[in-house]
Amino acid sequence: MTLQDYFRIIRRRGWIIVLLMVMTAAAAFAFSKLQTPVYKSSVDILVQPARPDFGLAQTAKILLRSYVSYMNTDKRAEAVVNVLGLDRLPAELRSDVTIASDESRLVIQLTVEDTDGDLANDIAQAWTDLFVQWRNAENSLQRKEDQVDAIQLDAPRYSLARPKWKVNVLAGAVLGALIGGVIVFVLEWVESGVVRRPEDIERYLGLPLLGSIPALKIDVSQPHPTGGLPGASPAAWQPATHPSARTPNAHPFNSAVAKPGGTSPGLPPDQEGVGPIEPTLLHPKEGE
Repeated sequence: MTLQDYFRIIRRRGWIIVLLMVMTAAAAFAFSKLQTPVYKSSVDILVQPARPDFGLAQTAKILLRSYVSYMNTDKRAEAVVNVLGLDRLPAELRSDVTIASDESRLVIQLTVEDTDGDLANDIAQAWTDLFVQWRNAENSLQRKEDQVDAIQLDAPRYSLARPKWKVNVLAGAVLGALIGGVIVFVLEWVESGVVRRPEDIERYLGLPLLGSIPALKIDVSQPHPTGGLPGASPAAWQPATHPSARTPNAHPFNSAVAKPGGTSPGLPPDQEGVGPIEPTLLHPKEGE
């Protein structure tokens, strides 16, 4: 297919792709608005050794994973439930919390998801406070140079986690474009054997087109008043006026006359009779 063929297809069937893009994008937007908003609150906890020692720093990196395991338990979730007085099970609360470590920065990342943004901040703050208190208690048993401190870098802040209606609308539009493209491809494949233009003949047969017969346009909505074919010229369907064409056995000298009491077509009203017309054939006299 040439580039011109692609433009022809887009011009003929591009509305299908646009329509499906609009429909899927609108459906994605409506679906996003019907969803319950879920907010995400995040907080970073820095794990800092007491002295800048390479060995102690390596030890802190190893301890990060153990700290994550300590925080991500049902006991820690139960402690948060008791502190905030939440009406939910520890396992349910733990399912809304994500805890991960970043060894390159010696940071523990804690993320809480909830339908209430302020409550998500409170859960993240309570979880962080319990961990910092535990580390302070552990450091009190260690020498100053062997301590590993836990420092909260910033206060938790929540943001909308889902639904992302802009992303959903964009994804819906892309999906609609793909579905529309498949439909257009199928339609073109089904009609690939239909010849509509002279260029189609040249492409299928590989021969140049020398000429074409134009199609006869007939207006079937307005039939001819005389009973002829629709769309034909009225003059083409007028009865013949030559005497020999009146009847199959007509003679040039024959004519139709009205007997007394009959009615002759074409006569004035004062010369017409009252009886029916009875045509009579007149033959020429001998010798005339």
